[in-house]
Amino acid sequence: MSSPAINLFFALFSFLIFSVSSSLALSQSQTKKPATVQTLNVAAAEIKMVNPKLPPRSLSLTSSKRYEGSSDLVHLRYHMGPVLSSSPINIYVIWYGRWSRPHKALIRDFLNSISDAKAPSPSVAEWWRTASLYTDQTGANVSRSVLVAGEYSDAKYSHGQHLTRLSIQEVIASAARSASFPVDHKNGMYLVLTSHDVTMQDFCRAVCGFHYFTFPSMVGYTMPYAWVGQSGKQCPEVCAYPFALPGYMGHGGPGELRPPNGETGVDGMVSVIGHELAEVVSNPLINAWYAGEDPTAPTEIGDLCEGLYGTGGGGGYIGQVMQDRGGKTFNMNGKGGRKFLVQWIWNPNLKACSGPNSVD
Repeated sequence: MSSPAINLFFALFSFLIFSVSSSLALSQSQTKKPATVQTLNVAAAEIKMVNPKLPPRSLSLTSSKRYEGSSDLVHLRYHMGPVLSSSPINIYVIWYGRWSRPHKALIRDFLNSISDAKAPSPSVAEWWRTASLYTDQTGANVSRSVLVAGEYSDAKYSHGQHLTRLSIQEVIASAARSASFPVDHKNGMYLVLTSHDVTMQDFCRAVCGFHYFTFPSMVGYTMPYAWVGQSGKQCPEVCAYPFALPGYMGHGGPGELRPPNGETGVDGMVSVIGHELAEVVSNPLINAWYAGEDPTAPTEIGDLCEGLYGTGGGGGYIGQVMQDRGGKTFNMNGKGGRKFLVQWIWNPNLKACSGPNSVD
């Protein structure tokens, strides 16, 4: 099961398995180099492209010349299950807890950016094209069209302020009844978003979000869903990295980055939402695209690129990203001039992590 942006130890050590080149780069005793900086004009605004502590490519031992998570050891396989290929993919958002209008608008703008072809490159829509490369056994691709088809707010915490993987199904069942969401087996999925004051089983310790599917015995039917929590007041250093850093990374690292929309918790949440959505559409019933042999703990297309946001990333290095004049960091443009920092996902054609801001 996906575990996005969890404990930064995962970002530091998972590449021992998935990226031989990254782990070797970290193990070398290198003289620290200043961040690589370039300046270019984007929409008449000065933008810096920075890549803090870029590891040397010369240490790569894989056959791929791409550094970002590429490895001959990764065996992502198709297990014959469905992907979300019908167009559009209808997302039914459940806002659990108290959410401010600006925070809702930020997340909504990200979701609406997935299908917005008008946003300047590098864009969220271009990022989603990688997810659309995944197909089912009929050859049908994951849809490029994503729609927020319905929303429901549960501001009264109808199932309490501590949830579990099981009680999240009850949250979905209550919302589906109250909002009269359609039973959208073919096109739909639920996205459950919990506010900063709601705790979740394993949240901050092992997960920042997860996805699965509903049980007919609890919801009445089977439909994929994802849950993501707002970590701003609980564990931003775990689930909103790199906008907050754990104490053990306080010295010698690139430093925490300024969020693109000024909201550490919600900006960090956007990347986790992207991670989970990419995995839902490519593995909605946990029997489609994943690496490993255990379907109860699959390594999915977001997990393989944990902590990667740009060229040169891997093993704790976020890669090359952009900063505006105010120092706000992003790697993608979205709807209405919004900017986001969203992790890359695994590209099945390149057999490496990729994103629209790649300079390879």
